[in-house]
This record gives sequence, C-alpha cells and structure tokens, in this order.
Amino acid sequence: MTMLSSAQGGASVRGPARPPVPGHDKTGAAATTRRRTQGGTILALPALAWYLIFMVGPLVAIFVIALLRWPGMLQPVSFAGTSNISAVFGDPVFWDAVRNTAVQLAVAVPLMITGAYMLGYYVAQKPPGHRVLRYLLFVPGLISTPAKAMVFYAVLSPDGLLNGALDKVGLGSLTDAWLASPSTALACLIVMDVWSGIGFTAVLFAARLGSVPDEIGEAAQLDGAGHWRTMWRIHFPVIRDFVGVTTMLQFLWTLFGSAQNVLLLTQGGPGSSSTTLSFLVYQKAFIAADLGYSQTVGVVLFLVGLAGLLTIRRVFRQNY
Repeated sequence: MTMLSSAQGGASVRGPARPPVPGHDKTGAAATTRRRTQGGTILALPALAWYLIFMVGPLVAIFVIALLRWPGMLQPVSFAGTSNISAVFGDPVFWDAVRNTAVQLAVAVPLMITGAYMLGYYVAQKPPGHRVLRYLLFVPGLISTPAKAMVFYAVLSPDGLLNGALDKVGLGSLTDAWLASPSTALACLIVMDVWSGIGFTAVLFAARLGSVPDEIGEAAQLDGAGHWRTMWRIHFPVIRDFVGVTTMLQFLWTLFGSAQNVLLLTQGGPGSSSTTLSFLVYQKAFIAADLGYSQTVGVVLFLVGLAGLLTIRRVFRQNY
C-alpha cells in the first residue's frame, strides 16, 4: 500500500504506507467485545441479585422446609426427614386435592384457551362494535378476586339468582345449594376460573391475530375456505407459539391461583370435595400450622407445574 506525503512546492508524492501490525485489529475488536460484555454483566447484576434472592431463594426454602417438623412460625424446629412425605402421601385429603386439581386443569384450561381463541378470532375480524366488545371482554380482568367471589356467591347461593331463575321458569326441581354440594362445588370453581380468564385471554389473542397479514385470510377465502377452516387451519398455525405461551400462563394461574377462589367461596368443602393442591398448601400452613406438611405439598405442586410446562412446550413444539 502507498500513502500521500507532502513534497517541496506543495506537490504530493506517494510513499510506502505503514504496514498494519499483525493481530492488532483482532486484538482491538476482542478488547471492545470484552468491555461490552463486562459492562452488560455489571448492568445485569441488580436483576440477577433480585432473581437469586426472591426467586431461587424461596424455591430452595420450599425444599428445605419440607424436611422439617415445624408446628408454627414461632415454634421450635426439628428435622423430620421423610416423615412429612409419608404423612402427605398417606393422607386421603391430599389425594382428593390431587384429583380435584387434575379435574380443574383438564377442564378449565382447554375450555379457556379454546373459547378465548375463538372469541379473539371473532374480534380480530372487526365486526360491528368490536371496539366495545374488546372492553367488555376485558372487564373480568379489572374486577378484584373478592368482588368476583361476591358476584358468584350472589348467583350460586341457595337463595341466589340462579335458583330464583330456575323457579321462575318452572325448573324448581333443579335448584341446589351449588357451593355447598359435593357434586357441584368444584364445578362452580371451574366456571369462575373460565369466566375470569377467558375474556382477558381473548383480548390477547385478538391483538396477536391482528398482526397476521390480511392477505393470508383473503387467500384462504379465495380458495373456498370458510371462517371455521380459516380460523383453525390457517391462522392457528401462524400464532401457534403465542397460543403455547398463553396456555402456559393460564395453566400456571389455574394451578397456583385457585387457592383464593376456594378460600373465598367453599373453604375446600363440603369435606374436601373442592380442596385443591394450592389451597391445601395455604390450609396446612396458616390454619393447621403444619409448615412441613404444607411445603411438602408445595414441592409436589412445583413438580406438577414443571411437568405441565414441559408437556405444553412439547405439545406446541416451543423452541425456547
């Protein structure tokens, strides 16, 4: 290589260029990359500390407490070994909670996701009044859980709106104490779960479907596909990853969040007919003051949640 240099009289002449130092460019790029990595690590330290303290810490504590005999927060603690595991798996109430949780997940999550996707698809087609419909679907998500429980209690109590409506239409023989009947208490909780989550999830689906190019649906309709086929054969594969993420979130919410609905409406009864695993964790920790038993059930709940997430990922072929 050559470079220009000044000569006498202002003329420029070419001279030999200084050869590059071997490895200099690579070393400089590596140093820059190293500095950027170190800077990013430093900025991530607060979030990492938060995650370790408030996420990993409680998770480790669950497994530790599950090995202890701890009859209350201010009571002496002793090592229990596997006695808590024997107590949990030998308790009929635990198995009732497992059955109720399985039924709740198997019914509520598919109904919620399927219904929400169909509602979201309808809203995404922008029918007349679709803006108002979006707000109406979002209303259950704006109501606090105690307020929702009060609404459902007013509807399902023995002298509530549902029994009154059945009497008015001549179906008084179908009236029941819905929340106090072993055969219907869990079903009422499932209905509340679906009602609470379906509208919010439908709004999410509508937002995601709104980003799908219109040409895809138009091409399907030109080929003779109706709305049903377009909804499930064309649009559903496009947003399959998003459906998987939403299913994970609703699965976790139903699994871990059911305790508040049980506490407010049925207290796990009659008997243990509506007791779920998450409510059993609360009941044993704060009512029965048996923290070792409670956190042993918490470990089971964690493993169920982990297995459920892995299953959902496999079903929807998630790539993350």
